[in-house]
Amino acid sequence: MQPLEGELCRIWPDLVRTAMLTTIDSRTPGVDPSPIHGTPERQFTSARVTYMIDHLYSVEGGGEQALLRIIRHLPRNRFRPSVVTFNVQPRTTEILRELDCPLSVFPVRHTYDWDGFHTALRIRRFLRSQRPDIVHTFFESSNTWGGLITKLSFGPLLVSSRRDMGILRSSKHRIAYRLVNVLSDGVLAVSKEVRRMCVDAEGVNPDKVFTVYNGIDTAKVDSVERDSLTRLKYGLGGASHIIITVANIRKVKGLDILLRTADIVRRAFPSVLFVIVGWPNEPLYFNELKQLTRDLRLESNVRFLGPVEDVFPLLKVSDVFCLLSRSEGFSNALLEAMACELPCVATRVGGNPEAITDGDDGLLVPSNQPEAAAHQIGKLLKKPGYAKGIGRNARRTVESKFTVKIMIEQLTTLYDNLLGSTKILRGA
Repeated sequence: MQPLEGELCRIWPDLVRTAMLTTIDSRTPGVDPSPIHGTPERQFTSARVTYMIDHLYSVEGGGEQALLRIIRHLPRNRFRPSVVTFNVQPRTTEILRELDCPLSVFPVRHTYDWDGFHTALRIRRFLRSQRPDIVHTFFESSNTWGGLITKLSFGPLLVSSRRDMGILRSSKHRIAYRLVNVLSDGVLAVSKEVRRMCVDAEGVNPDKVFTVYNGIDTAKVDSVERDSLTRLKYGLGGASHIIITVANIRKVKGLDILLRTADIVRRAFPSVLFVIVGWPNEPLYFNELKQLTRDLRLESNVRFLGPVEDVFPLLKVSDVFCLLSRSEGFSNALLEAMACELPCVATRVGGNPEAITDGDDGLLVPSNQPEAAAHQIGKLLKKPGYAKGIGRNARRTVESKFTVKIMIEQLTTLYDNLLGSTKILRGA
């Protein structure tokens, strides 16, 4: 065990006990929570919700996109959102400003050292001054380190998010999750499979774990017209068919398997083009993908477009969406493709089978099997009528299960249940 992790194991139990006492004191009936700076208490009919997220790098990242969508559609007559993050890019700052959502940035390099300790004190002071009713955390550092800071501030309700199957967690994160799970008032899972992981692997009390699927703004999807010039704009004009994927470039997304799938498909469709949209989160892996593209002589059949802010125009001029992840919590990109009536081929991992019913509104394939993926893609390209029917069914699935309206209704119900009342809340 590394010295830092050993120190973490040594001090966290005491911190957890302190946080639990803070939580109990702040909620005990009849106990004066001692408003900061002597400010008299007031009553509000809307709750303050502070969203804490590790970073806001891009608007196409799954978790970041989901957060921005929540803020955009959260009913402001009932909830007042704000955001705390440790790193942000200018574009997302502009979006939050447009949404009239306060943003506070606390840069931190390492969470469990002296720099992290001093930043934690700053965040604690900030939370004590703002006194949110709920702190809802996203991603590893916010869920663990941020969750503990939250409970050590004055004990607001803590909602912790789980958006993946934990495949990228370090031993430090696993230790921290088990400790902070005791403090969380609710754990929000993006799929039933992620919920199962929380209960079985993390040991979270099942009564505290709630499934809220990602939701798609179908009105926004429908506002984008299919435009043949999109192909020319991105240099895709010579393709006979376009197979698209939208995913940050990480090994877990199985993009190396996608390239091997492309190598098989192009034998039957020489002018097919595989388009990869996403940020290169793992530069070394990205270099491996480019080398594999050269080794397989796929330069004329593969395009890496990088991040694209609005993917709907590209989705609407594509023929098939393909997601070959090795692990997946619940893919926002998959839902977006389905909302565009795009037939989808996805691996049978994580929450993908909860989005797709195989053979009805999409096609599921085993992980790490490019031959299986190539077979299903080929079937869709050879049978346009069949592909169109799959796409129509996919859209109907999104409309019935995965809209932003449904997501917000489920999320606000969770908030209401945790708060116990939507009418009288403590404010400062």
